[in-house]
Amino acid sequence: MIDIPTRLDEVKRGTSSALAAVTGDAGASTVLVAVVREFDEKATKATAATGDAARDAVIELEQAADSARAAARADTGLTEGTRQVVEDAHLAICILKTEV
Repeated sequence: MIDIPTRLDEVKRGTSSALAAVTGDAGASTVLVAVVREFDEKATKATAATGDAARDAVIELEQAADSARAAARADTGLTEGTRQVVEDAHLAICILKTEV
């Protein structure tokens, strides 16, 4: 059985890293920063969820991850390193979703 709360904590570390990367990247657009901030806020909310709510939070978090990934890919001023951090955070929640 997968420990969803622990895995969500891992995802939250990834979203925090992504938010730090985009806010520190001079080439990141304000739109990207806002989208990644929302992704990180949803991760914070998800870590507090339990039971069925945690499973629902995973689905909601994946939708936010998809938006963050799309915004990072569309942002032409973003450094490749920052783009990769966002991709990594996206991948983490996608993997978790396949496991729940």
